[in-house]
Amino acid sequence: VMEPRAISALTRRGISALIYMTIFTREITAPDFLYSLDIPVILLNCYTADYAFPAVVPSEIAGGQSATRHLIAHGHRRIATITGEPWMQAAQDRLKGYRRALATADIPFDPELVVEGDWSASAGYAATVKLLGLKERPTAIFCQNDRTAIGCYEALKEAGLHIPQDISVVGYDDEEIARHLFPPLTTSILPHLAMGQWAIEQLETPPTPGRGRYPITKLECPLVERESVAGVKLPT
Repeated sequence: VMEPRAISALTRRGISALIYMTIFTREITAPDFLYSLDIPVILLNCYTADYAFPAVVPSEIAGGQSATRHLIAHGHRRIATITGEPWMQAAQDRLKGYRRALATADIPFDPELVVEGDWSASAGYAATVKLLGLKERPTAIFCQNDRTAIGCYEALKEAGLHIPQDISVVGYDDEEIARHLFPPLTTSILPHLAMGQWAIEQLETPPTPGRGRYPITKLECPLVERESVAGVKLPT
């Protein structure tokens, strides 16, 4: 109810373009009023099934693949992942990236190494405790966001394990706290700044009126290497 009124109020003030964004990356059913606007509309962090508007989202599958591949490059093969809430597209895509990296490296997928979380530190803690209870525990954990990694760190330290000497950890999102953890967390950047810049650049060359479909632009989630990843610890 509020959206049409807010947009109507803005258009009466003479705005020349609109950037429509969502908190979670997802497909949306665009409100009817977006189609009726006579100004350029850009979708940020969302897209429509009919590709009616230029749209930009993070490349989450590639991000999950890159994070997992980084662990593989350090010799890890028993790599666990703690996911986000399964209904969220970001969680689904990061898991797809994880599985794709394993498959590319000929590492068999082991479902017991995938533990569902909810993006919270407490879920990260509980999931890590579960992983440490496996008969053959992982040598590395890909936490699908940095808050999950906070809980993971806590559980590992309580178990007397050192990061990264005993077990490596990778996060996702590059929240500010990631660089202040001990050790500083290797993590993937959500390209929010780049997405905003992309949206503004599209408005510098407004969409062609009447064009039917626009491809979804997916921006890279680059990995920031810090100090939470090392090679596999050899048995003594």
